[in-house]
Amino acid sequence: MEDMMCGKLLGDGCLTKQNERKPRFQFTHALTDKGWSEHCFEGLSEFYPLAPPKYKRVIDSRVAQGFTECYVVQSRTSQELNTLYETWYPHGKKELPFAYIEQHFTERSLSWWYQDDGHLNQQNGLVKKIILSTDSFSPTENQFLIDFLNIKFGFNFSIDGQNRLVLYDQFQINYFLRLVTPYIHVSMTRKKPFQRNMRPIAKRSTIYLPEDLILEKPTSEINDQYEKLPILQELLQDHISFFKMATSVKSTIIHTKPYQIEIKESYKAQLIKLKLETGLNISQITNHCFRI
Repeated sequence: MEDMMCGKLLGDGCLTKQNERKPRFQFTHALTDKGWSEHCFEGLSEFYPLAPPKYKRVIDSRVAQGFTECYVVQSRTSQELNTLYETWYPHGKKELPFAYIEQHFTERSLSWWYQDDGHLNQQNGLVKKIILSTDSFSPTENQFLIDFLNIKFGFNFSIDGQNRLVLYDQFQINYFLRLVTPYIHVSMTRKKPFQRNMRPIAKRSTIYLPEDLILEKPTSEINDQYEKLPILQELLQDHISFFKMATSVKSTIIHTKPYQIEIKESYKAQLIKLKLETGLNISQITNHCFRI
């Protein structure tokens, strides 16, 4: 329960309080995101006194049709919301409660936040970056989020010119999407990556391996290692452990040596599948086979 609210308050959710009245929780989504509004309502209404999504038409001269359409979910008052308001709005304005986030933030929080305020930048079927819109947060709050996401998941987010959190590393993007995908609602499929076809592996490939791996018969020795590909695939199911393992290798500066080899046909499909699922290149996957 707290993890969903944590993701929602990092995203489009807010607590409003008028004069001496008690606070109310609300969130608004575009007409096209009605399904997401309903899903969030269903998830949170079990714990908070929420009214179902209500259609609203707002006059807006900035758009061609002169108005926008949306769905608004608003709550009644409750003691739980009073406590949340004191935590998130200690001075009447939203301030990220670092201790609360550290205690309650989960993979589901990340997914809800991403579906509210995240953007997937894709070009030609390749994900270029993931953006979390944090432009309303202070530099100190954004630095906390960067450090927190690094400690909890190993992500290396940076801040762009619009004060947003951005993730560029292809392997980390793949890992991010593996974490959030189980919680992505059907109405938010635009925030999943497009399926793309990977180019077939050439008859002869150049594999770059650390210099400390001394190979006398590269083609046969490397192909022998590909027998471990199913083990890598199994390790990938525990994506947190796999990410930590792979990141530790990627973060190490090593000198490599190229080997021109012919990869057996029986291994090519598995290599392509792992490459798509992890964002690792074939040399990195091969290196992991040797390290297992």
